[in-house]
Amino acid sequence: MKHKGIIFALTFMFTFALLSCATPGSIQVESKWLDATATEQLVAMENGLLTSETLVSGYLARIERLDKNGPMLNSVLSLNPHALADAKALDDMRAKGELKGPLHGVVVLLKDNIESKELPTTAGSLALLNNHTYRDSPLVSQLRNAGAVILGKTNLSEWANFRSEKSSSGWSAVGGLTRNPHMLNRTACGSSSGSGVAIAAGLASLAVGTETNGSIICPSSMNGIVGFKPTVGLVSRSHIVPISPTQDTAGPMVRSVEDAALMVSVMAGVDPADPVTTYTNRPDSNTLAQSAISLADLRVGVVRWRQGEDADIIQLFDKTVTALNAAGATVVEISEHTQPDDFWKQSYFVLLAEFKTALNQYLLQSPASLPVSNLSELIGFNNTSVREMALFDQSIFLLSDNTQGMNDDNYAGALKTVRAATRENGIDALLTRNNVDVLIAPSNNPAFLIDAVYGDNAPNGYVGIGYMAAIAGYPHLTLPMGAVRDLPVGLSIIGGQWDDARVLAVGKSVQAILPSRIIPVFYTTRFDAPSLNKAAEPYK
Repeated sequence: MKHKGIIFALTFMFTFALLSCATPGSIQVESKWLDATATEQLVAMENGLLTSETLVSGYLARIERLDKNGPMLNSVLSLNPHALADAKALDDMRAKGELKGPLHGVVVLLKDNIESKELPTTAGSLALLNNHTYRDSPLVSQLRNAGAVILGKTNLSEWANFRSEKSSSGWSAVGGLTRNPHMLNRTACGSSSGSGVAIAAGLASLAVGTETNGSIICPSSMNGIVGFKPTVGLVSRSHIVPISPTQDTAGPMVRSVEDAALMVSVMAGVDPADPVTTYTNRPDSNTLAQSAISLADLRVGVVRWRQGEDADIIQLFDKTVTALNAAGATVVEISEHTQPDDFWKQSYFVLLAEFKTALNQYLLQSPASLPVSNLSELIGFNNTSVREMALFDQSIFLLSDNTQGMNDDNYAGALKTVRAATRENGIDALLTRNNVDVLIAPSNNPAFLIDAVYGDNAPNGYVGIGYMAAIAGYPHLTLPMGAVRDLPVGLSIIGGQWDDARVLAVGKSVQAILPSRIIPVFYTTRFDAPSLNKAAEPYK
């Protein structure tokens, strides 16, 4: 008798390929268009092969079938009730030869710490359940003005995974637990878990995530999609629930590097309310979607000192480096690097101090009627909620509340230490000392098991230098490099401050020599994989 999980997985592989429809007798759309990149969808709409209304209908049906039922991925937290009407209006404009912008008709999901006028912005917390501000964040306004349809909000690790040192990534009190579509018992990673899963499972054309330290890159890598964390300041952070004024940024989570470049070119912009966006040397947004850089003209720094010890990942990374070399790139091996002994302590303190100041400011300025107005009151609110405290504690909240925020006497010195270690003595030094254009490394280990006892528990730790790009505020792209033990693994491409266009252009060229995207098959565990489907049974 076949393993039950195999039947389950094969059933949904078959269902995934069927025509998608919102309701019986409604508009139908071929699943190939739901799984296509946004760039491909735009071409299809231009050629009359597809409409925005059919896309929205198809995605709504697939969300119902795969996210709310079936494997129950639980990645989409709320839906825009006007999405279908918005899509139809865009189709009517196209029929008249009118286009709002470069994203006209494609469908976008937003992480639910980003404000949009139709829906409340909860950050996954019951305290923000009614945080309906009736306003768009600047990045949402820009997406909407470019013609994108806002489909809804995605689940996330509550408070962007900055509440407990024993958290379970992908869980929020509002949204519950989001599951990895490749193996349902594996983490979707945090905090942009819902956005990563939704794009991997084909539930929208594009999604927006946010990152403070790894929250775009990790869920993108572990769900097998493309994620781009831009230079801090390229995209406005106004009306986004914050953690860190020095590290926070929003960014694309998509199915191709071309989509990431197009999307971030729309999202980028100067915002007087967010001073880090007003730097005079910021790049022209129009350059972000430029053509690819020839690999023959590229010098690549291969970061060996953070490749980890997993032999399968190293073999996959080696294969990628060999392919780059064969394509003409000059490969420079980088085997060692040092940083201050108290680096991790200081970097953690910076986040704790910044979170208290930034969150208190956000809560006070929200136009919604909220039950809390500062971090201390939020801690008290959670202590009265059985659901909020059911899975893990508030250890990070308590540590943050015990600081004096960004006015703490130790804050300025800690920020100076970690910025120097990741900027001039970190990524800048690695690039200049080795005379390379970009740095590459594995983005992370494969997804670890969901663990409701110990919380996030990565047995092989975390690899790559994404933490350096996060703390420095520098651009970081991850794209699928292949699979290890039936789980996706990403390749990171990292550059210097404001090198966003170069990182994206390199990513387009690298994408062309890497394996194609890994399509989720909804295994319940790895024992569902064909290579192991008899391994759990007695030998006969």
